[in-house]
Amino acid sequence: MSEAWLKQVNWGDDGLIPAIAQDAASGRVLMVAWMNREALKLTWQKNEAVYWSRSRKKLWHKGEESGHIQKVREIRMDCDGDVILLQVEQQGGIACHTGRQSCFFSRLGQQGWEAVDEVLKSPDEIYKK
Repeated sequence: MSEAWLKQVNWGDDGLIPAIAQDAASGRVLMVAWMNREALKLTWQKNEAVYWSRSRKKLWHKGEESGHIQKVREIRMDCDGDVILLQVEQQGGIACHTGRQSCFFSRLGQQGWEAVDEVLKSPDEIYKK
């Protein structure tokens, strides 16, 4: 396939686009990250999520350190062409660096934000710190 599909993406001024990772089986949103052109192209080629780390200024193959790779089942783009949705199979059941299933583990309640999802694996154990 030619790379014409990459030209249809409405990249931000910084060359990035937000990417939502959603569990393909349950529909739960696991995380939101950023992609540049190369990350999206590699994600398509590998069928594994590759993102752009804004803090480290480099490509980041999800799971490269933790082993929690995201196998991509489908890639979608929204109607404005400015958001990517990845339907993924999350390896190890952990998407968040805190050791939880999803990065969206905090819920706003009467007392403020509270963590409502359990830690499945200690970050120290995941990253061998």
